[in-house]
Amino acid sequence: MVDLSNGRVKTWITGQGNRLQRGLLHPVRSVPLAFIVVIFVGAGLLMLPMSRTDVDADSGLPALFTSVSAVCVTGLITVDTPTYWTPFGHAVILCLIQVGGFGIMTLATLLALLVRKSIGLRGQLVAQSETHTLNFGDVRSVLFRVARIMILFESATAAVLTIRFWLAYDDNPGTALWHGTFHAVSAFNNAGFALYSDNLIGFAGDPWIIVPICLAVITGGLGFPVLIALLRGGVRIKDWTVHLRLTVFGTLLLLGVGGALFAAFEWNRDQTLGQMSLGGKLLATLAGSVFPRTAGFNSVDYGAASPETLMITNILMFIGGGSAGTAGGIKITTFLVLGFAIWNEIRGREHVTIAHRSISSPVQRQALSVALLGVGAVVGGTLLLLMFTDFGLEKVLFESISAFATVGVSTGITYDLPANAQWVLMVLMFTGRIGTITVGSALALSSRPRLYQLPEERPIIG
Repeated sequence: MVDLSNGRVKTWITGQGNRLQRGLLHPVRSVPLAFIVVIFVGAGLLMLPMSRTDVDADSGLPALFTSVSAVCVTGLITVDTPTYWTPFGHAVILCLIQVGGFGIMTLATLLALLVRKSIGLRGQLVAQSETHTLNFGDVRSVLFRVARIMILFESATAAVLTIRFWLAYDDNPGTALWHGTFHAVSAFNNAGFALYSDNLIGFAGDPWIIVPICLAVITGGLGFPVLIALLRGGVRIKDWTVHLRLTVFGTLLLLGVGGALFAAFEWNRDQTLGQMSLGGKLLATLAGSVFPRTAGFNSVDYGAASPETLMITNILMFIGGGSAGTAGGIKITTFLVLGFAIWNEIRGREHVTIAHRSISSPVQRQALSVALLGVGAVVGGTLLLLMFTDFGLEKVLFESISAFATVGVSTGITYDLPANAQWVLMVLMFTGRIGTITVGSALALSSRPRLYQLPEERPIIG
């Protein structure tokens, strides 16, 4: 038995408690912890009888899985969203998507600013971690800009969709407004949740539905630093930062290449695009290039797609969208920085340069770490899914990448996954949303800088 009257023991216990508190409240760890809290709150709300159409249906695991998928803005579902959940449940899902897309800590900091008109150092650190702001002085303005940008694009998308649902699909004004708002928020936040059992397949040939949703997905996937820079205007392309160049031009490149390959593999396949009109094929091609970029919507049945299309979709999903936004994946900048590093290495250059700028070694190491940790997460998740299910590698790999990259498209196997496989997908979704680096930092012990340099040695590579 420990004698608590001893002063040294009290001091030791107090010190350990303070150390634990500082560790848990560290900004890098606060973001995952906040996401976990919101996930369980959302699951609790979805477990309420008023959230389900069938009060006798199983509520535990479906509620938790849906909450994780919504907060992590993924879109994978194990139950049919429009029929399993009530309007109250749909509202809960919508709130979870919005909170997850905006960032738990960013939202909390913004609320603190609105209420107290002030922000502490810890709040600045947390907001900086979530928004990737590089300057403490920029945090306040960034938060309000992020909020304005989200409201602006979500409102514009919702207005177009509402009018279309109202005039073309005979929805009453209230239903049209609700459907327009829900899908606008889901699109901008790259969530992929839909209020239709076939997702967007029923609207595959409607440009007034597909195009606004695609534009919202692309906008949200660019990342807030890029959006703020583009909306600010007055900056010539030649004056763009490396991050801005990589994100914008990389997005255009992936959209073009992805669309061309999707059309090449599916244009004449009767199971997907073959029976559509020319306009429908072009719209489906656009969606097939945009939605795998972490959006989660689908206007074609990926369960009927060719193996080549699934492979291209896997690549697009794993790369993902822009940094510091609603997209998932390893991010475009990560992919392109590694690509330029390989290209410069092939050319025998000592330094990696992009747009007449040198990329530092720490940035290259970070990009390599994110990519390899992503590969490790996908490989581990795929292996576990193969162990827990009877599905083949092709479908399991697709599901694993979709979860890690917070995309949400599926070949249709999610509904049939056992409980242990669903837990694997939840871990992948959480890891992909928070980020491999953030999760690794949150779990790691406090690092100590090395005060000496060891002798160098060069192992044989390749």
